[in-house]
Amino acid sequence: MKIDINRIPVEGLTLEEKVNPWTLDLDTEIVKFSEPIKIKADISKITNAVTVQMRLSGSMCLNCSRCLSEFKIDLKKNLKLNYQANKLEPIIDLDQDIKEEIILDYPLKPLCKPDCKGLCPKCGKNLNEGGCSCAITEKKTF
Repeated sequence: MKIDINRIPVEGLTLEEKVNPWTLDLDTEIVKFSEPIKIKADISKITNAVTVQMRLSGSMCLNCSRCLSEFKIDLKKNLKLNYQANKLEPIIDLDQDIKEEIILDYPLKPLCKPDCKGLCPKCGKNLNEGGCSCAITEKKTF
């Protein structure tokens, strides 16, 4: 998202845009985006300062760090950014700041649910779907 500071009226400006997550290079091994990120920005300018109040929304596909299953969570973030208005560089590019703010919300160890049981260390079965025979056998030998 780019803002031309010379086109911001006195009463402010509201911009809405959908940004392709691939243009911001947001996908990782754990986090994937399946749809564009919606951005709504309220922009105001006072003398040489530009303030951008932004609402980001979208959907992230994550892989659980315990059971490796894929699940979705909503991305909803409100942020406020301040920039200095420079007549020599009248265009403000928000893409890098948007990218950094979204990445800050990535979970370090995403879980599909708080009580995720993970995978059996012996056979690899997803224990959220029920027990496995090797886990029962393993418990009996102790």
